[in-house]
This record gives sequence, C-alpha cells and structure tokens, in this order.
Amino acid sequence: MQTLTLANIYELQGLKEDALEIYKNILQKDPTNSEAKIAMKRLQGQRKKFSDLNTQMRDFFVKMEADVEFKEFERWLLKSWN
Repeated sequence: MQTLTLANIYELQGLKEDALEIYKNILQKDPTNSEAKIAMKRLQGQRKKFSDLNTQMRDFFVKMEADVEFKEFERWLLKSWN
C-alpha cells in the first residue's frame, strides 16, 4: 500500500524517485492532498536543481582513480542529499 509514510521513508533513505512516484499516485487518487503536493514540489525542485550536476558527477565517478577523487565525490554526495 502506497502511503505518505512510505513515501517519507523512501525520501529519507535517499530513494527520491520512488518517493516521487508514490506522491504522484497519491495525488491521482486525491488531488487535494496538500502533503503530497508539497512533497512533489520539493522533490521536483531538487531534481531540477541537480540535474546537470548529477550528469557531471556521474561522468566524474566513472573516471575516478585517485583517493582524492573518491573523497571529493563522497563530499559531493553528502552535500547533495542533505
């Protein structure tokens, strides 16, 4: 069963696409659900904010070789999802 609680849990675990799908399904059933509307706007805003950066970091991740690069990627991940 897809609920706001499950979507919140997914979001907290970093499964933002899964959470977004649940929020979409909730709004299809109840277009007046304000919590789902707010959450969707928040997640869609995050997606837009980091869309180009995610592509750049994915390419960087694929080519990483040095420990310094791994540390830089780790810092980016922590910054992006907090």
